[in-house]
Amino acid sequence: MAAPSLAELLRLPPYQAYSYSYPHKTAYRPLQPPRGLRELWAGEPRDSLFLYLHVPFCSYRCGFCNLFALARPEPAKVERYLDQMERQLRATCEALDQHRFVRFAIGGGTPSYLDAAQLRRLFDMVERHATIDLRAIPAGIEVSPETVDEDKMRLCRERGIDRVSMGIQSFSEAEVRALVRPQQRAVVEQAIAAIRAAGVPTLNLDLIYGIAGQTVASFLASIDSALEHRPEELYLYPLYVRPLTGLGRIEAKTEAKFEAKVGARLPLQAEPMDERLALYQAGRDRLLAAGYQQVSMRMFRAPHAPDVAAPVYCCQSDGMVGIGCGARSYASTLHYSSEYGVARRSVAEILDHYLERDATSFAAADYGIALSEEERRRRHAIQSLLIRPGLDRADYRRRFGADCLDHLPQLRELFAHALAVENGEWIELTDAGLARADTIGPWLASAAIVERMRDYRLG
Repeated sequence: MAAPSLAELLRLPPYQAYSYSYPHKTAYRPLQPPRGLRELWAGEPRDSLFLYLHVPFCSYRCGFCNLFALARPEPAKVERYLDQMERQLRATCEALDQHRFVRFAIGGGTPSYLDAAQLRRLFDMVERHATIDLRAIPAGIEVSPETVDEDKMRLCRERGIDRVSMGIQSFSEAEVRALVRPQQRAVVEQAIAAIRAAGVPTLNLDLIYGIAGQTVASFLASIDSALEHRPEELYLYPLYVRPLTGLGRIEAKTEAKFEAKVGARLPLQAEPMDERLALYQAGRDRLLAAGYQQVSMRMFRAPHAPDVAAPVYCCQSDGMVGIGCGARSYASTLHYSSEYGVARRSVAEILDHYLERDATSFAAADYGIALSEEERRRRHAIQSLLIRPGLDRADYRRRFGADCLDHLPQLRELFAHALAVENGEWIELTDAGLARADTIGPWLASAAIVERMRDYRLG
């Protein structure tokens, strides 16, 4: 079946899929044979790497979450996991040989689910095995409000963390309940105060739009509440209800009940209305009026942010080394990770397998995807285009030996639909193009990647 044209896609709601990384992890498969890390990284630049640690634990599983995460694990499992992370980090750094990390992040899950002693242990193992100076490089951590306290934030700041990203999603307690997220506004306020008291230079707050019962007024009220804390960054995320998430299961049960009762599926509109676009536009306008700079469809940066004029680093760029179950690594020709799951049983099984691995197994990649030259070109174009200032044609020619419009002639359709403009050597999305980022990203995926993603059995 032929892929839909851009014109056809533009008749649909703008929220098709989030192009967080390319190729998506559902395109990964077992690698036969496994690739040794020493050989894999030998031909890669290793003097400016990004080290990412994945902590797949949370206090609870939000209804919208499809990340690789496990809620409320047994305490002994957390300790075993930290042991295993250190084995993997040691084996990886030995395989890298001469190397230097210039960026660092701890994500999840919820890294702040760990207690202060466990967080200290993470920092210690990084400094013990990796060539890195955490106090001299950009270093971030993801947190959730109920897991933040002053001791943890003070420790993080002392060890070099200069950016804390916290998912609030909404300041409305009715809206967070609709997200199946037990969160109180007072806890959010306390968490922000603890982060500020620790002196962290960059605070990022995440908000979600498209929540059941949310209105433009209530969304703007959450944005205004966030602005009272003068965050250096704000991310506005559209809500996606994905299979096997809490909200996805609720939606599936509702559809099943309807079908059982009336003997037919819930009716679908040919051109369904989507309130998320109106919410996005209202939120974008409010942040622009407050002086924030729009960097991507989701990211807004405050005028008082450190290095406000600096280009935004894409954490999915080549040279990313992931440690932990669920972490992805990106070499130029191979992306690799552990397996991917969403349902609790699937995540638990993958995590148990990770905990059973012997130290020598971490010296090889056994699950991932090799990138052809075409896929590398597409990945670069997607990553660049969806973040302002856009796709640099001169840089593309230096990397790939030809103009991006020759390799990807479909990009010209963006001009025809006023979704992008040529600005000197740059191809830059218009405001309308940024609003359609979740259509443009999937549209640029190759047929081969789309097929692999379609054939993936999600557990």
